[in-house]
Amino acid sequence: MFEYRLSVLPPPSPLPPEASTTFYWHGAVSTPYFRANVGPLLGEYGEVQSRNIDLARIAAGVLAADRSASRSGRLSSWNQREISLTVDVLAAGPWNTVKQDLERLLGFLTGDVWTLTFRRERGAPEQLGVVGVDAKRVVLLSGGADSGVGALMSARALAAKGEKQLLVSHWSSTNLAPLQGRLAQAIERLAPGTTADHLKVHLARGRHAPTRTAYGRENSTRSRSLLFIALGLAVASVNRIPLQLPENGYASINPPLSRSRRGSLSTKTTHPKFLQDLVSILERVGAHSAVTNPYAMATKGEMFRDLALEVGDGTAGTFLSLTSSCSHTGARTYGISPSVACGVCFGCVLRRASFAASGLSDDTTYLSPEGARQTAWIESKTVIPAMRDFLREPLDEMSLARLRVPASISLSDVMALVERGRAELRSLGL
Repeated sequence: MFEYRLSVLPPPSPLPPEASTTFYWHGAVSTPYFRANVGPLLGEYGEVQSRNIDLARIAAGVLAADRSASRSGRLSSWNQREISLTVDVLAAGPWNTVKQDLERLLGFLTGDVWTLTFRRERGAPEQLGVVGVDAKRVVLLSGGADSGVGALMSARALAAKGEKQLLVSHWSSTNLAPLQGRLAQAIERLAPGTTADHLKVHLARGRHAPTRTAYGRENSTRSRSLLFIALGLAVASVNRIPLQLPENGYASINPPLSRSRRGSLSTKTTHPKFLQDLVSILERVGAHSAVTNPYAMATKGEMFRDLALEVGDGTAGTFLSLTSSCSHTGARTYGISPSVACGVCFGCVLRRASFAASGLSDDTTYLSPEGARQTAWIESKTVIPAMRDFLREPLDEMSLARLRVPASISLSDVMALVERGRAELRSLGL
């Protein structure tokens, strides 16, 4: 059992014993124990709705705990932890009414058992800012190819009507923020005058608690998407505009490559059940919940082709090559630049297949291992053998039914989507 707390108050003096498991988010400041460029009332973004402030706090606490609670074992044997989290919110009552459903939602997202406790605490006052007042929608821009396609296609559609959008990015790694900035600039070049604002949110747990005790380190963080969505909805709640979360439907359904890759190794960041259940919870607590995935029934290759039809093959290939799809961290330890993609993780393989299937030029730099250490590292990370096995096996609706697709979505439509995705993967000759 892991026990954590997210506090919006500064660490007291003297420090209590539980300070080593408390995450203190008490302002738009970066400290060794918590890093932020926005305060826990999100005042910099304007008058954010109260329940959306709470959701951002809950999501920040969940991600901090997820990053700190180490797993044991590997593959299917490391699917579950028991995590208890107390979060300071503006009002505990509404969240207590959905507590069990929210705990189950987190369990579905991360593969763990969650216990939530809500404590009423407002925190210090914050001055209200003004951002994107004339935006018609908010679009999440992670730096990945899908978010890039979604944001650019959205911008082009809005340009035809003389309207604007507000881009929201979240980063914790210093390598990600410049990439997101370059992508936002490219979108503005290709759809001039459509970016009302680009918010780059820095929100992350530090490495050490105020006690100087190191927090735990866990890299298999499946809860990152919840914080990203919570921040996007918070910004959208100010003017009650919709939030778009662009992600190809094949990756959202994400059929596991093998039985050993279920649970925590199969991400559910934009799974239709996760989004549907999250919206239901938010509606019940009175939070702004207008979030959609416009590409829920498209493959990644189809998204690439749609962009090419909009801006041309050459422009699409150049733009998409700016994005990053690699899921692996720690490459720098092996002398590998952060700008070099591994080429063998699920994100990279799906990306390469999508370029091939759409006929676009891929200018991404993929790793060519040098020396025994890099070769061993890349061989330990590759999903290609498992993917070959997956593509050889036939799929039926019974197999897809185990992926907990909501009843509102036709299994035959999901089957067709998955088979189109598998066909794109085969374009690599796997």
